[in-house]
Amino acid sequence: MIACSQCKNLLGPTDVYCGNCGAKRTMDTSKKEKESVKQVIIFYITFLVYAIVSYVIYLESDSLITEIVLETVFVLLTIMFSLFDFKRILKLYTFRYINLKNLAFSVLFPICTAGIVYFGIEWLTRVLGEESYNMFYDYGMYENSFFWAFIFVAIIAPVFEELAFRGYLFNQLLNVTNPRVTIIATALIFALVHFSFISILWIFPFGIVLGFLRYKYRTLWLGMIVHFIHNFLVLLLEYYYYMNDPLIELLNGG
Repeated sequence: MIACSQCKNLLGPTDVYCGNCGAKRTMDTSKKEKESVKQVIIFYITFLVYAIVSYVIYLESDSLITEIVLETVFVLLTIMFSLFDFKRILKLYTFRYINLKNLAFSVLFPICTAGIVYFGIEWLTRVLGEESYNMFYDYGMYENSFFWAFIFVAIIAPVFEELAFRGYLFNQLLNVTNPRVTIIATALIFALVHFSFISILWIFPFGIVLGFLRYKYRTLWLGMIVHFIHNFLVLLLEYYYYMNDPLIELLNGG
């Protein structure tokens, strides 16, 4: 028999509310932890499979329709998971703890990281002897290429990746471990599902900062701002170098 957490009245195995004081029965802590562990595993496997399948599909077809379909699947998967923890996630869309100081950091930090990451990865790619890759080699095939790149990279990624990783996944991990491990674990999983060894070198520490902002200020907005500015600036750099690539100019008849 389990006692009511409020009045200590004994509850039956199927009682949802206490017959004495009316308090709602609290879930057994161990049961809640097991459920969260299961949800974390399901979440990770789901998005890992999504990343692998997306990679394989992109090898076969990199059309705009393919991109839209895969991005739509990602959005729907994120929303589906978030609905299981809707009330707690909804509370993360608050402006209550946002102030001028953390807002200034959220604007200045990604301005620094965008340049460091972009040029740092370019340098590392050359050192490793790998070919440099510009995202507009793919997006450039689409009509209104910058518009679509902006939607996919600067809008969908910041909004829904923050919802998935710093929203749903973060909440589930907090049920089973402490905040420090939660921040590190979400950052690691966030990096791994991006499916790029070189990217892990910067996505992991970047994810730690995003996780810290989410935990300290109990909001997703700051992480979304950081994520948006970083992605948007990298997108601008990619577009600038793509448009000034001599080979592209030659192909465009310039």
